[in-house]
Amino acid sequence: MDAQLKRGLLDVCVLAAIKKEDTYGYQIIKDMKPYLEMSESTLYTIVKRLETSGMLTVKTMEFDGRLRKYYHITSKGIKRLEEFRSEWDSIMNIYQFIVREGKK
Repeated sequence: MDAQLKRGLLDVCVLAAIKKEDTYGYQIIKDMKPYLEMSESTLYTIVKRLETSGMLTVKTMEFDGRLRKYYHITSKGIKRLEEFRSEWDSIMNIYQFIVREGKK
């Protein structure tokens, strides 16, 4: 898969994973596991990129005597999710074209 396409899809997946509530890295990986495999190093690269772009914020809190980073989606991150959903029909049309062409 094209690296940029995959990167964009993974960014949206992480945003979707934290949309309902603030959460931490291990939980994001666990929630995504039924759909895709993601290593911790990949996740932390993505959340850093999303934080830098203003799509999420990070807050460190203590949990069971340890510090844990919690991620919160921002309005900019929610907007990106909405944009992705509106682009989905176009993405599916392209996919259908590719699949159709492969069957000839």
